[in-house]
Amino acid sequence: MKGIAILGIMLHNYCHWLKDIVRENEYTWQQWKCDRLWAVIQQPDEFLPMHLLSFFGHYGVPVFLFLSGFGLVMKYERGTLPEVGVWRFCRYNYLKLFRIFIVGFVLFVMLDAFTPGMHRYEASEVVAMLGMYANFFPHPSKVIWPGPYWYFSVTLQLYILYRLVFYHWRHWGVVAALVAVCWLWQLYCHDDMEMLERLRYNLVGGLLPFGMGVLVARFEPSFMKHVKVTSGLPLMLAYLLVLVVMIGGIFMFSILSFDKWLWVPALIVVGTIALVKLIPKAIMPYILWLGSISAAIFVMHPLVRKIFVRPYLYDDMYAGLLLYIVATLVVSWLAKKIIDQIPSPKL
Repeated sequence: MKGIAILGIMLHNYCHWLKDIVRENEYTWQQWKCDRLWAVIQQPDEFLPMHLLSFFGHYGVPVFLFLSGFGLVMKYERGTLPEVGVWRFCRYNYLKLFRIFIVGFVLFVMLDAFTPGMHRYEASEVVAMLGMYANFFPHPSKVIWPGPYWYFSVTLQLYILYRLVFYHWRHWGVVAALVAVCWLWQLYCHDDMEMLERLRYNLVGGLLPFGMGVLVARFEPSFMKHVKVTSGLPLMLAYLLVLVVMIGGIFMFSILSFDKWLWVPALIVVGTIALVKLIPKAIMPYILWLGSISAAIFVMHPLVRKIFVRPYLYDDMYAGLLLYIVATLVVSWLAKKIIDQIPSPKL
């Protein structure tokens, strides 16, 4: 799932910069973007794959949030770790994220400083980026640079929420209630795009897939006890049916209305699980390799994008995309070597 998710994020963050490519509804929902997508689907051109990657690729983020929730339960509830205090938990998870973040951030700002379009940070913004609370600023999209790094703050927020709430109150209703509150809060802000953007930059917008991960990890053992799983063609057909239904639902929910759009991350997670089950064995090692360097890809692809996107912004766009993919994978592989040399925090 990590390999598929990071591929979507990496390609989305390149394609949505290109001229005349359909833009996504990520932090806010705008009907004209849906209409534009529908128009290019009705009259497809050679850039249809780029349109689809631009519009849908950012949904790799909910997959990572799902895996974060799943992983926390497996580690702290179903694992053998002793209970740790809130401070130790927060410190450990902040440092775990920071050792990944800092490598990409430093290399990016150094490149950004001597290439066109340099972003000028204020001192408070630098501190907020390093402290992973820049998402709380007004107009976070103008503060967080490079843009994908908003993920670190929302992940840390969800970790803290897990330790303060979900770790102690483990009834499924607690997760469901908070997901419902966050959905209603976003629904209420439909006409206030500034507030909606701020909510979706923070844990309110990410709680649905994260909560799904928590619940799946908790219910999986009891669910599997009562379900007889048979391998072979019937199971593969079932996964294929789920994938087809999810793809149709993702497309329809994305363009029909604002309230349905809020549930798309849930469909994305289910569809990704089905897709993983259908990946041929010959291809799986490559997807697993992408997953193994996904953290490095996440922090390095903005740097590589800035190098390649400007020369290929208007023409030869597929050539630029291919060069970007190759360079990102190589640079990320090298960056992982650096990240691995940074001592891991101790719990």
